[in-house]
Amino acid sequence: MIIHRLALTAAITTAAALTACAPAPADDPRMVSEWMHTLYGVIRTERLSPPIASRLMAYASVALYQGLAAADARLPSAAGMLNGLSVLPAPVEGERYDGTLTAVEAERVLLDSLLAEALPGTRATLDGLVDSLRETRRALGVPEAVQARSETLGRRIGMAVVAWSRADGFDSTRGRPYAPPVGPGFWLNDTPASNYAAQNLSAATDFVGLDNPANNTRGGGASDRGLIVNRPKRTGLKALPPVNMAGATEPYWGWVRPFVLRTWNECPIADPPPYSVDTSSVRYREAKQVYDIRKTITPEQSRIALYWADNAGETGTPSGHWVAIASQMVGRLKLSAADAARLFVLTAVAQADAFIASWGYKYQFNTIRPRTYIRRLIDPDWEPLIPTPPFPEYPAGHATQSAAAAAAIIAMLGDLSFEDSTGIAIGAGVGRFQSFSEAAAQAGESRIFGGIHFESGNAAGRSIGDCIGRKTAERLGVVPKG
Repeated sequence: MIIHRLALTAAITTAAALTACAPAPADDPRMVSEWMHTLYGVIRTERLSPPIASRLMAYASVALYQGLAAADARLPSAAGMLNGLSVLPAPVEGERYDGTLTAVEAERVLLDSLLAEALPGTRATLDGLVDSLRETRRALGVPEAVQARSETLGRRIGMAVVAWSRADGFDSTRGRPYAPPVGPGFWLNDTPASNYAAQNLSAATDFVGLDNPANNTRGGGASDRGLIVNRPKRTGLKALPPVNMAGATEPYWGWVRPFVLRTWNECPIADPPPYSVDTSSVRYREAKQVYDIRKTITPEQSRIALYWADNAGETGTPSGHWVAIASQMVGRLKLSAADAARLFVLTAVAQADAFIASWGYKYQFNTIRPRTYIRRLIDPDWEPLIPTPPFPEYPAGHATQSAAAAAAIIAMLGDLSFEDSTGIAIGAGVGRFQSFSEAAAQAGESRIFGGIHFESGNAAGRSIGDCIGRKTAERLGVVPKG
């Protein structure tokens, strides 16, 4: 036993001596994919609306990327590639840095700011991830001086990204009242109360109680406690308000500064079909298409509608879903940490600008939703397969975000076949696609199957989303693959 202990001590001493003169450990791409996966969970836990979720993902991706770029001369700085981001802290020439520690510290500082209103469980999860990643690098033998130097640079980068985020116009969109235009062709939030009913909670069970007086709310008048989920958050949150099915989601989001687009409407779309009660009009024919699909919907169409539902409050929203898809490509394609970070930025930024653009158009046109039109003119008892979200119809958000994400990913990786396991935890199973293009098209089509979009909204979304995704790749310096 004594001999074994002496041998073990000698082995540890020898390993430590070798580690001290070993080359710096490579940055692990799993660090990037772990952040992508964790942020999906944050969006779900915090019940963020899709636009706010996309903003969080985009800034988080930039902080992580820049932390790696500061320690890797092969990665170009994000400064100068993104609107309003002209200068970022740089490393001291000739000094050694650990990219993972720099990136983790930049991410920690950025998220401390953006998630200042987060639930305690969210903060604990993020702190645990930071501690784990730091300890892993120390165990791999990163010298203490390099650790300290890297974390100092990371804090400076994080603070710079925080300052940049605070100048994007987001604060000016908080707490502003919104009165939608009134008229037969305009959007009206007539989602039934059962879709945003508060929960009766007990230690034994959670259930929706529609007889609860707290549920006697009307569209536009419910508080942010009136939700279909059961994790209470305090009222009055500004940066991280929970999605509210009874209100109007982010009516001023088009005012937020885009990340790469010159203006929110740089990618143009045609006006939506005009409102009409004429049975030969485009609007009526599109509504009849949605109505007929709901009557004869197939199991496969239902599956597709639910697969891409990405409901706020229950999932990571569309932004989280496509970042999760990108994350799965990191391991499958054995990407380096640098390429994983580039893919994260591409996917997240493309979707953030897609939300700014699509929301700008949504509240410019304020187009009526299928549920309102069909119940008014075709069938007063009709209901869509999935709940109608609380914002106008045109253009379709899922179509826009999915096309943007797919175009950005394709520019870097090519239009590959893939499997998507994002929805396993909520029972959606594994999705199998021949290409990213096919997945994006299916995501847009799913909203027609679900009964919440017209075909014109889907087509417009695909058009501007593809435009945004291509511009994102171009302005972030990605040479299209193939």
